[in-house]
Amino acid sequence: MNQHTSLPPIPFIDVGAQRRRLGRAVDDAVARVMAHCQFILGPEVKAFETELAKFCGARHAVSCASGTDALMLALMAKGIGPGDAVFCPSFTFSATAEVAALVGATPVFVDVDADTFNIDAKGLAAALDTAKRAGLAPKAVIPVDLFGLPADHDAVAAVARSAGLFVLDDAAQAFGASHKGRPLGTFGHATATSFFPAKPLGCYGDGGAVFTDDDTLAETLLSLRVHGQGSDKYDNVRIGLASRLDTIQAAVLIEKLKIFPDEIAARDRAARRYAEGLGDVAIVPKVPAGLTSVWAQYTLRIAGGRRDKIAASLKAEGIPTAIYYPIPLHRQQAYKHYPVGAGGTAVSDQLAAEVLSLPIHAYLDAATQDRIIDAVRRALKR
Repeated sequence: MNQHTSLPPIPFIDVGAQRRRLGRAVDDAVARVMAHCQFILGPEVKAFETELAKFCGARHAVSCASGTDALMLALMAKGIGPGDAVFCPSFTFSATAEVAALVGATPVFVDVDADTFNIDAKGLAAALDTAKRAGLAPKAVIPVDLFGLPADHDAVAAVARSAGLFVLDDAAQAFGASHKGRPLGTFGHATATSFFPAKPLGCYGDGGAVFTDDDTLAETLLSLRVHGQGSDKYDNVRIGLASRLDTIQAAVLIEKLKIFPDEIAARDRAARRYAEGLGDVAIVPKVPAGLTSVWAQYTLRIAGGRRDKIAASLKAEGIPTAIYYPIPLHRQQAYKHYPVGAGGTAVSDQLAAEVLSLPIHAYLDAATQDRIIDAVRRALKR
């Protein structure tokens, strides 16, 4: 037997290690909710929103039931719907485009930058003409801060200003990162994030939030998340959703937010160890000057059609990998009939064939990471 196959399997994300660190703090937080029994919009929800807004410097943080709902609530608040174009990167999770379709708008797919995997602002400019030729009114762009790395928000904002686009930053994977000294949550007209358990700041279920400095937008979001309520829940002034972050999840997130800065630093240390250990044998992710990443994923590019073989080799040694994302949105069954911006999606197609994500989290110890690095190096040399 190969000596490496006898080693214990490595978790892709070690949620249990964080749970052990939090210990009684989470137990006590949940117990407080169980004692007061205000399970929907209890006091912990407002307390969490206040701390969340303070963390990133946004004027308002409006929590909701999921990251997908966060995106959709923002589009609903702006009245975006049929006949409107919403520009999205093709290389991302489906929720980014899904919300545009759910409000009746048309997602228009834009290619991404090969180095950052984030939306290409030049492609966005070209996609405006594509939308207009299709008879659509350009209304919004949803840049995604993919894998924890902020998009090029300056370049996106410049195009958006010239076209009058609503900018909704999809920071579902990147809350806690920064762009030129400013934390995510303060870019564009609104920012959405997710608290799905696998995210850098995750709860023990589903959850999300929208950040904005716009008082009117925040007020509309508060109404929309409770069925469009007006003066009370039986005075509905608009069509809304049932999209509230439950109080137990808010209580958990309050405790997790306390250790989040330390976890961000630990994730960055792990990413640096990967870069040092693999930079000479693989295409490793780079962080542009002035940006920080929270490393929701650590994603290599494996060229030459070798990715699946490498993944299988690592799996045999108890090392999990993941492919985010094997099929770009413009090629998926539900989305392939939507427009693609002029210039095409060659980079998205190439990345989908090459990306391979390695385990990364705040509790990845050096010995375990060295085992992963060693296995990747051996697999690449075969």
